[in-house]
Amino acid sequence: MTRFYPVSLHLEDRPCIVIGHGAIAEQKVIGLLEAGACVTVICPNPSRRLDELAADGVIRLHRRAHESGDLAGVFLVIVSVEDRAVRDELWKEAERRKILINAVDDMPHCSFIAPAIYQQGDLTVAVSTAGKSPALAVRVRNRIGDLLGTEYGTLLALLGDLRAGVTARIPHTPTRTALWYQIVDSDAIEFIRRGDLAGARQRIAELVHNAEDEPSATSGGSVEATE
Repeated sequence: MTRFYPVSLHLEDRPCIVIGHGAIAEQKVIGLLEAGACVTVICPNPSRRLDELAADGVIRLHRRAHESGDLAGVFLVIVSVEDRAVRDELWKEAERRKILINAVDDMPHCSFIAPAIYQQGDLTVAVSTAGKSPALAVRVRNRIGDLLGTEYGTLLALLGDLRAGVTARIPHTPTRTALWYQIVDSDAIEFIRRGDLAGARQRIAELVHNAEDEPSATSGGSVEATE
């Protein structure tokens, strides 16, 4: 049984290629662009959307079939073609060049798989079924989305703005870790749900102030992975 190690890739300015056509290939291109990748598409019959992206200089587009050597210097490749022989050829080239590859709906030709994603701002929830049932992953993703509203993305943005300041004010790691849990478990998110960001900030400020008053708060300590 294939087991995968879940990660989030940093693709900013990294060269990535999508080989194939259709809605799935287009979807993969958009996802890579949203992650900041430098995207090249190889496709004899690109969609109108891909033509527009190429005309605007957002992607590089080669209107042809895949050729040997196309993967030189590439960080990641996504393949969405029906011809299994082509997928096999690309898999072998990617393996030889040590390149991450995903062949859509073809697990034997994947060194990574793409989970179903729910996103609110910088909050990302990924659901994977290890490639066994993408449809189930999508349904679970949607149910999670129904539980999480936009307020969670807003709360995350507030916490991100506070992080450096809180670290400087409360160097004691156990105290700081406990504080973060107090904040996310507090009623600050209820203020956000009501549209009262000032109230949320005030509530968080109170919790930070209370944590500063603890005797151990300024004693220093090592950074913990839980943060």
